[in-house]
Amino acid sequence: MCGRYTTLAPKPVLEKRFDASFKPEATPNYNAAPSQQLPVILNTEPGQIQLLQWGLIPGWVKDLKAAPKPINARAETLPEKPSFRQLLQRRRCLVPADSFYEWQATAQGKVPHRILLRSEQPFAFAGLWDEWLDKSTGEVRPTFTIITTEPNELMAPIHNRMPVMLQNREAELAWLDDSVSLADHQALLLPYPAELMKEYIITTRVNSPAHNDASVLEAA
Repeated sequence: MCGRYTTLAPKPVLEKRFDASFKPEATPNYNAAPSQQLPVILNTEPGQIQLLQWGLIPGWVKDLKAAPKPINARAETLPEKPSFRQLLQRRRCLVPADSFYEWQATAQGKVPHRILLRSEQPFAFAGLWDEWLDKSTGEVRPTFTIITTEPNELMAPIHNRMPVMLQNREAELAWLDDSVSLADHQALLLPYPAELMKEYIITTRVNSPAHNDASVLEAA
C-alpha cells in the first residue's frame, strides 16, 4: 500500500515538471498523510495543479460517516469493481511526489523506509478521483486515491505492494488522456523499474503525521 509520501519540490519546479500552473503556494510536505489536502492534476484540467483531499469519497456515497475512504486502489482489480471501473474510464489523476514511505515487518517491529528515484527528482503516482456533494451545505468535496501494484525487486523485501509510479512523461500524459482506451490505461499500471530507484531506513519519527519536517528524512 501507500500510506505516506513527500511533496517537497518548490512551486516553480512542480509547474515546470508537470507543465501545469499551481495557484496555491507549494508548501513542502515531509509527511503527506490521508485526509490532508495535497497536490493533484486531474484529467479534466491537465494544465492545473490543485489541492484534493487524500481518501476517496465516491460521488454515490450517501452516509459520509459510514463510507470507506480508500487511500489506495489495487491496479489488478480496477476493471472488476464498478465504482473504480467508472473512475478509471472518466476520472484519472496524477499525484505529484518525490518519495514515499513504507514499513517493513521485522522481528524487531515495523521499520520505516524512504523510497525515491535515484535522480531524486519528482514523479507522479497514478490516481483516481471523484467529487462528493454534501447536500446539506451544497459543498462539493473532491478527493483522490493512489493506485497500487505488485512490488518490484527493490520493494519486494519491504512490502507486498507499491504505488504505481508512472514511468515517464509520455505515460503521464497518456494516463490523463480521455481518448486512450481502458486497456491501454490499465497497461500503464506497472511496477517502476527497480534499478531507477533507491531506498534507506529512516527514523521512526515518520510514524506520526504530526512530525512534518526534514527530521523525518534522516537515516536511522
